[in-house]
Amino acid sequence: MRNPFDPATRLVYVHTILRGPRGTTALRLALDTGATVTTIRTASLLLIGYDLGTDLRRVPLTTGSGVEFVQSVRIDRLEALGDYRESFPVLAHTLPPSAGVDGLLGLDFFRDRKLTVDFRAGSITLE
Repeated sequence: MRNPFDPATRLVYVHTILRGPRGTTALRLALDTGATVTTIRTASLLLIGYDLGTDLRRVPLTTGSGVEFVQSVRIDRLEALGDYRESFPVLAHTLPPSAGVDGLLGLDFFRDRKLTVDFRAGSITLE
C-alpha cells in the first residue's frame, strides 16, 4: 500500500491510529529511522486510558540533549501505513509543543518489513 507524504516538508509525517482502554485517537507521528523505539506523547496515551502511574518501568532514552528516563508502555494497537502492531511497547515522553508531532514512529514498527521511502514520488510503502 502506497502512502503519500509531502517531500517538501522538514519531517515525513505518518498518520496513525492508537487504540487504548478507553477508545482510539488519531496521531501524527514523524517517521524516524534513527529512533530504535516508537515514542508517543504522554498526553495522547493518557487521553485514551493508559494509566502511566501504575507501571513504574522506566528505560533510558537518548535524546539530542542527553539521556532521560521515560516510561515504557505496552499499547493495545498501533496502526500506520496500512499495517498494525498489537500489544506493542512504546515509550511515553513529554514532547515540547514546538515538536509539531505526537511522537516518533521508530524502527521497531518496521522490523521484518520492507520500508520504501520515495522522495521523488512523495510516497511510503510498507510491505
